[in-house]
Amino acid sequence: MPGIQAVVITASDACSVGEREDESGATLVQLLTELGAEIVAKEIVNDDLEPLAGKLRAFADRGEVNLIVTTGGTGLAPRDNTPEATLAVIEREAPGLAEAMRIETLKQTPMAMISRGVCGIRSGTLIINLPGSPKGVRESFAVIAPVLNHAIALLAGSPGGNLH
Repeated sequence: MPGIQAVVITASDACSVGEREDESGATLVQLLTELGAEIVAKEIVNDDLEPLAGKLRAFADRGEVNLIVTTGGTGLAPRDNTPEATLAVIEREAPGLAEAMRIETLKQTPMAMISRGVCGIRSGTLIINLPGSPKGVRESFAVIAPVLNHAIALLAGSPGGNLH
């Protein structure tokens, strides 16, 4: 499977019922496309834990997806369940990605220190949690973009980490 086959999932009560436009998801699709990824699916779910965990499980286990990036639900609000949904489905954590995003984006905003986003692997699929604002998506994505192709290649079993 050459290249990144990505799914974008927005976790937002307001976006899921059409009260707000999904700008963060749209930003993420654009950034992934610019990186050369193929967008396999884009979904919006509410902030409930189990439906989000179910989506993560279903897409990771499909086989044709090697990257799932979520936006939203990573803060401290009572309905922010994205990290818990991700932790419920991953087999292994990839803490360096989340740590790097927090460290680098903290240079832009003190709000980065209250992001609880996690990253991990399920069924050979890398799952990454990003914040729920377009600005947070852009800043966080800029931190991880340089390693995404290499990480996906390693998950696919390429010894040198090359996708092609």
